[in-house]
Amino acid sequence: KRMLETLNYKVSTSNDSREALAVFRSDPDVFKAVLTDMTMPHMTGDKLAKELKKIRPDIPVILCTGYHQYYLDKDLKENTICYFCEKPISKAELAWVVRTAIDEGH
Repeated sequence: KRMLETLNYKVSTSNDSREALAVFRSDPDVFKAVLTDMTMPHMTGDKLAKELKKIRPDIPVILCTGYHQYYLDKDLKENTICYFCEKPISKAELAWVVRTAIDEGH
């Protein structure tokens, strides 16, 4: 959150995937992109991405994980994840991936 705010993004955070989905559902057009971790309570990041895409198919979803090879092919083919970030992520990489996801508008 702090890294994105220093890059002048307005950030909404949640530690619970169900809560994140409810916030997104309440006003999906306010979001330009979603950055999620693979490991979250109640729903994994890839499953959250699928739910978000049901609401707004064009929302860019970025998944942060240490296990990206397992998910890469399946989720990219299904267009649920537009970018993967390996943790830990640098501020420069985060800046690039978020800006690119927004600009490309997956």
